[in-house]
Amino acid sequence: MRAEIVCVGTELLLGDIADSNTQYLARRLSALGIDLLYSTTVGDNMPRLVETLRRAISRSELVLTTGGLGPTDDDVTREAIADVLGETPVVDEQLANDLRNFFALRRMEMTANNLKQASLIPSARAVRNVRGTAPGWWVQKNGRTIIAMPGPPGELHTMWENEVEPALQHTGFVIASRTLKLFAISESRVDELLHPLTPSANPSVAVYAKQDGIHVRITAKSVDHDSAMRLMAPVEADARRLLGDALWGVDNDTQEQVTGAMLVERGLTLALAESITCGYLTAMLNGTTDVERFFRGSLIVPSLQTPAEVTALARRAAGQFDADIGLGTGGQLIAGSDPPVMDVHIAIVLPAASSEATALHRSRPFRVETLGSYYALHELRRFLTLGWSTMQADTPLCHT
Repeated sequence: MRAEIVCVGTELLLGDIADSNTQYLARRLSALGIDLLYSTTVGDNMPRLVETLRRAISRSELVLTTGGLGPTDDDVTREAIADVLGETPVVDEQLANDLRNFFALRRMEMTANNLKQASLIPSARAVRNVRGTAPGWWVQKNGRTIIAMPGPPGELHTMWENEVEPALQHTGFVIASRTLKLFAISESRVDELLHPLTPSANPSVAVYAKQDGIHVRITAKSVDHDSAMRLMAPVEADARRLLGDALWGVDNDTQEQVTGAMLVERGLTLALAESITCGYLTAMLNGTTDVERFFRGSLIVPSLQTPAEVTALARRAAGQFDADIGLGTGGQLIAGSDPPVMDVHIAIVLPAASSEATALHRSRPFRVETLGSYYALHELRRFLTLGWSTMQADTPLCHT
């Protein structure tokens, strides 16, 4: 089954609100094994919406619309669907009574224009909306299904989960996926390493650049979840072998959570000394599970420019907060760089062993708070896994 999403609302095109509905529906469709091939956003304009819907049903068996089901003149989704199918909306008395009861219960006036929300065409049945006044439409005609849902996410999610998804679950396929997460390696290098796997259609392998590194998504479709996982397993094993030490997590893992878990597992505590990351690393770690078991505190200062300065403050933080490890971040703008580029110095200090090491990375200034924090976590994980030999002054300058 090929699916398409049509999001309706001029406010989306103006940037007044963000479109979270497409992301939500895309994930739900994927879990059902339904292929989403197109997504379109169109304003509250009858001719353009009719044109968009005509194109959608010409190429997709399932069309999902969000928005445009309200009572005002610019809510035209029902009218557009009726126009495309050549049918006339008529007020359904049961829906009208439900609306009257909704307003009466809340001691609110129901104006005449609310009745348009009680209309149906012959090919449509109403989809219950327990969170608002606008029922959805489930339309079936000529081998095509159009499901019109409200735009507010709270109404959409409830309608989808309670009414729509259960009716779509028997598509005959499920999709399973695994996301491998990497850092300090470029997207092009990952693509090159995985080149033997990327031509595969099922399972498919795709590479994405994200804020916390590079993600590799492996996706398999089969008749049930277990068989999809079996189909995916050898491809995942090959990908892990090809990617090696760059892999730091999977699926919903975060760098801070993985690093914190490693510290807890080893019974180690951590203190931070931050300069260019401006407290961002402290905030990341404070949001992790069991943070109180490994995190002792942080020092945040305006400017640490050299590896020696970063190392010295990391040692001071470890001593002040009685931590096993001090982790520091600092750096400076490279003179004459165009576009501007910053050196990022990471220092790891073990006061008890009188041991210390630094690593060098680079970042654009507008990303240095977040990217510098990820570099720091990356180097700490490498140290916890492999020891001091991983910390080198000539760390490859990648993922800038």
